[in-house]
Formats: sequence, C-alpha cells, structure tokens
Amino acid sequence: MPSSTLISNLTQEWVESLLRWKLHYFVIPTTVVTLATLVANPVLLSCIFLSRSLRQETRYLLVANTLAADILFLVFNLAVVICNAVRAQIPWLLCELITAVIVTAYTCAIFTITLMVVDTYAAVRWPLRYHEVLPPERTHCILLGAWVLAAMYPLVLVIIRVVKGEHSQNNGAVCLALISLGFFQVKNIRGVRSHFIVWALICAALIFFCYIRLYMVTRTQGIWHSRFSRARVTLLAHGVLLLLYFTPGLVFILELFLFQAEEISQDLRVWINTVNMCVFMLLPRAVAPYLYGLRYREISVTLMMLLHQHSRHTVS
Repeated sequence: MPSSTLISNLTQEWVESLLRWKLHYFVIPTTVVTLATLVANPVLLSCIFLSRSLRQETRYLLVANTLAADILFLVFNLAVVICNAVRAQIPWLLCELITAVIVTAYTCAIFTITLMVVDTYAAVRWPLRYHEVLPPERTHCILLGAWVLAAMYPLVLVIIRVVKGEHSQNNGAVCLALISLGFFQVKNIRGVRSHFIVWALICAALIFFCYIRLYMVTRTQGIWHSRFSRARVTLLAHGVLLLLYFTPGLVFILELFLFQAEEISQDLRVWINTVNMCVFMLLPRAVAPYLYGLRYREISVTLMMLLHQHSRHTVS
C-alpha cells in the first residue's frame, strides 16, 4: 500500500474515533493548564538568568534548561491539540517537523532531569572538586550536547522520509507523533521503539545508580534519621518529578507497541493517546515550577527580590 494512502487511512480512522469519543472536551482544560504553566516557567527562568549567582551554578542551569524544554514542548503540544480538535488541515511535512520538535523537547527534558540526579551525586561524592569538574562553561556544552542528542533521531527520520519521497503531499486532518513514528513500524523499521526503550533504560539505570550510591555514601551522616529532614524532602520531591516525567514516555512506548496490534480497537488507541497528551504530559510541567520554587530557596528568594524591586519602581 502506498505511504500516502496508508497515512490517509490512519488519520481518517483517528478522526472518526475522536468524533465518537468527543475528546475535544479535553481542549479547554489542556489550554488552561498549559497557559498557566507558560506564565510560571518564564518567571522562574527570569529569576535564574537575572541573578548572576544562579547563572553560575550547574543545578540552576539544569533547571533553566528543563523549563526551556518544557516551554517549547507546551507551545507545540497545545498547537497540535487545538489543530486536531478543530480538524485543521496541516501539511504532512509541517506535521512531521512539529512532531520532531515535540519529541526533541520531551527527550531533552528527560535527559536534563537525569543530569540533575548525576549533578547531585557529583556534588555529594566529590564536594571539593565539584566546581572544577563542572564549571558553567562545561555545563553549557553538556546541555548543548543534550539538545543535539535529543534532536538527532527525530530529525533523521524526517530527513529520510523527505529524501525517499515517502511523505504525503496532501494535508492531514490530524497531526500526531504516534502516526508519524508509527508509520515507520508499518514499514518494518523497528528502530523507533528500540530507540526510546534504550534511552529510557539508560536514564533509569543512571538515576538508580546515583540514588543508591548517594544513600550508601550519606547513610552514616545522620541526614536520613529525621522523617522530615531536608534530604528526605528533596528526595521525595525529585522522585515525584521523575515519576511524572517518565510516565508519559512509558505510555508512549506502550502506544507504539499497540499501534500494530490488530486486536486493539482504534477507539482505545485514541483514548490512551489523548489522555497521555492532555493529562500525563502536562502534569509534570504544571507541577515542576512549584516543586523547583519550594526545593530551591535561592529561586524563591530571588523571585521575592524581583517582585519587591518591581513594586518599589511602580510606587515611585
């Protein structure tokens, strides 16, 4: 079957399922949560970049990179949700480029929060050499490498489609990463699922290794004895954030497995994908600004100082 016909059939089935389930009702709460997060994230970014001391610390640069990736993800994810709800006709090449940006932003956020755990481990394990090993300049290079690594695979897929002429020349009534990436599985290219699974396992292994080593190094220092110690609260906050960020990725991998399962109804695929896009993927990004504000006192202090300066200028 030609690629354009295959894609057309997939999108038509998807649109019919969307109409049956009336999943356009998700648009309003998704828009509200996204806009609220898009207000909070730039505020925290401003606190970090306007403060010289915060800009010089690796942990705050990692937070800033996560917030920037989340902003990029939220903007394009909201655009896709709205376009799909109103059944806007989007050129397939543009849809695939948007998909590549969304996958890149999500992957980079996962890489960055994994680096946060590695950074915490390095700071505790080698406190005297920490600033020599990870100066701001080296952190910038690491973050740039994370973006390049996250963007490489989805962009390569788009380029392959364009070079081989496998993309449709028509406009689509629905734009979804699941269809764009799932198409490669239909063409017997198994690298899509393997790519996401391998990176998920690598990140999870790094996180578990660092946390286990951190506990082994610090268990004799008494910081875990108190139920509400700073170490426990920090671990709980970061653990919740990691769970919220990784869950949508695991659900998406499940969607890729279900994509070719003939016994799974199209309605179920649509329901899982919509809940993942409009709920699971928004939760960590809606919670992250407040967890960062509570976890890092310097950010909240800087925010209060900026608000105080702004109010003083306004009164004068």
